[in-house]
Amino acid sequence: QVQLVESGGGLVQAGESLRLSCAASGRTTFSTYAMGWFRQAPGKEREFVAAISWNGGRTYYADSVKGRCTISRDNAKNTVYLQMNSLKLEDAAVYYCAADPSRVGVSVRAAEYDYWGQGTQVTVSS
Repeated sequence: QVQLVESGGGLVQAGESLRLSCAASGRTTFSTYAMGWFRQAPGKEREFVAAISWNGGRTYYADSVKGRCTISRDNAKNTVYLQMNSLKLEDAAVYYCAADPSRVGVSVRAAEYDYWGQGTQVTVSS
């Protein structure tokens, strides 16, 4: 089993930045997994935010965060990051990281990911 634990969420003002982290542990070969970040706001469906391939060579972003967010990974630390800048009110949500052990590239579909963290809350105030 693979455990994913997110951290770094919190309350920020619009325009500020946050860096989310997701640490993997357990029976994992993290360096071979594609990783993704998703988010879910109250009353809304979970949506894709960003994804990164196993070696960081490919990344993909939702249009809503493109240019403001950067996904990265440190395979030596079994950790994936999401740097979020210029946060907007509509970025407020619970952010989840997810692992896809079977993909070489990246996926935007939540159903493709096998392992999920418990989420970290991001709140943005005006």
